[in-house]
Amino acid sequence: MLNDLIKGAKKYATTNPAAKKAGIPEGMYLQCPKCKKSIYKVDLKAQLGVCPHCSYYYPLSPRARIFAIVDKGSFNELDKEMMSVNPLDFPDYEKKLVNYIDKTDQKEAVITGTALIDGQETVIGVMDSRFMMGSMGSVVGEKLTRAIEYATSKKLPVIIFTASGGARMQEGIFSLMQMAKTSAALARHDENGLLYISVLTDPTTGGVTASFAMLGDIILAEPGALIGFAGPRVIEQTIKQKLPEGFQRAEFLLDHGMIDAIVKRPDMRETLACLLKLHQKEGK
Repeated sequence: MLNDLIKGAKKYATTNPAAKKAGIPEGMYLQCPKCKKSIYKVDLKAQLGVCPHCSYYYPLSPRARIFAIVDKGSFNELDKEMMSVNPLDFPDYEKKLVNYIDKTDQKEAVITGTALIDGQETVIGVMDSRFMMGSMGSVVGEKLTRAIEYATSKKLPVIIFTASGGARMQEGIFSLMQMAKTSAALARHDENGLLYISVLTDPTTGGVTASFAMLGDIILAEPGALIGFAGPRVIEQTIKQKLPEGFQRAEFLLDHGMIDAIVKRPDMRETLACLLKLHQKEGK
């Protein structure tokens, strides 16, 4: 599970000569990419991938996030074997898919399933930024839509953790169609009076932001998460103006009424459990 917890971390013992001289075993410590301080791996795991020195948020793999949120042994995955094809014969797309499958040990950029959170049944979807930057292709959209439709049929709430660069360009219009499909599924879920909680993590951008990410009845975000449609550089080049400091970060969006709350990672399970309990249907 520790290997799944973080990505992109530098091994302190291999990058710091003093650590080598002190006899620190390779891989025992990591170097924070933000504050550059060393972090004991065990401490990082206990902090759910949050740097104890500067509170930098390491990306979490979907399974590590699920493990941290749901009741032990309660997660049942849906549509596990669903995989992308190459509908537009985009050059080298199949090769890229195989590489990412090998790299992440995941078939696609989202995991969906049912689970219990403090004993309360819910449908959960978690996007994987390691898999083609969490881009939304036809399989990502289909898996999320099926999960939402399952929740509607079983009268269950939905929680989706987003982490994406947007629509997947290798699938063209098939990717863009997923924006409407997921949104329509959520509309039917809403018509049945059911709860949808969207949790925005770093980054949540492009077509994902423009569809299901911002449709939550309650929208939460992790601290410092980048949230927006176009990137800051694109916007500045378009409007020929300097953007405000912190633009498109979770704190900026909270100040401007775009999200409901910022929740620290160690508090996420308790917060979700409380929200589910508050919105629990009678007789459940």
